[in-house]
Amino acid sequence: MDSDTALGAAVLRSGPGMLASEHWPALPYEQWRATLDTLHAHTQVLGKLSAALAPPEPQLQHAALRLTARGWETQPLPAPDGSGTLVVVLDLHAHEAGVEHSLGRRHRIALGPSRPVGEVTREVLAAVRDVAGPVTIDPRPQETPWTTPLDEDEEHATYDPDHVGSYFAAAVRASLALAEVRAPYRGRSTPVNAWWGSFDLAVNLFSGLPADPPSGDFIMRNAMDAQEVAVGWWPGDERYPRAAFYGYAHPAPPGYQDARLEPPGARWEADLGEFVLDWEDVRGHEDPHRAAVSFARSVIRHSCAACDWEPALAASVDGVPPPVT
Repeated sequence: MDSDTALGAAVLRSGPGMLASEHWPALPYEQWRATLDTLHAHTQVLGKLSAALAPPEPQLQHAALRLTARGWETQPLPAPDGSGTLVVVLDLHAHEAGVEHSLGRRHRIALGPSRPVGEVTREVLAAVRDVAGPVTIDPRPQETPWTTPLDEDEEHATYDPDHVGSYFAAAVRASLALAEVRAPYRGRSTPVNAWWGSFDLAVNLFSGLPADPPSGDFIMRNAMDAQEVAVGWWPGDERYPRAAFYGYAHPAPPGYQDARLEPPGARWEADLGEFVLDWEDVRGHEDPHRAAVSFARSVIRHSCAACDWEPALAASVDGVPPPVT
């Protein structure tokens, strides 16, 4: 392929006038970790509101958030005063939080560039109470290395709009790949969830069978009580300081980690107990989207085979429908 043909192929993959590299930005963890932690803390407020107001669902699905064209947001939540529904958003284009009521009432709260999480949290909760009635959340953060209650957090105040923009562009690319992988599956599955505890995007596919949770704590007891395969993406954290796609099965049989997955670069990360494919390996691929989809599908194929899932379910991931009976 000559250089002009290669350039044209990249444009076709990424959309008119755009190269693939422009859609798949670098995310150097150490350079933006302060903003990452602040943004993570902001998503916790949305998650706490979802957990408090949404009707409970299996695997804690009622507490999951969504990634949309403007950022992170809750599903429509019942207003505490019975007046309708409300949605709470993190608009990562306007760099503000928003509270919107189905009757049209709304508030906007600036996120940065140097507003503490505690200040933003108090304003978001006040806005919810103003448009929808009294609400109380547990302000203690979950699955984070810090413990300061969200409404008292004056430490996390760094918010760089450029870093947020790069994160959001990367998250959108990851969510599109995960959505494509999920689409043909014929069993029960989740949408592309935005999880505010672990600050990742994930799709979960279920076999229909129950499973013992890996531990007795609240999250594990309620979120992992069914046989599943999970594939997802996160921007990095202290344990693994780089962005990556990941995948795992629960429960995983002995020898589960002994597999060669696609594409090159995919590997088992023993400290995490997951298969991973680093974001930089995806970005460096000729077709990043295909690389991400290939990785997720290879995790699912391997997991379904290793865990002895119904063959028709496994085949549906590749677009092969089960037989009509």
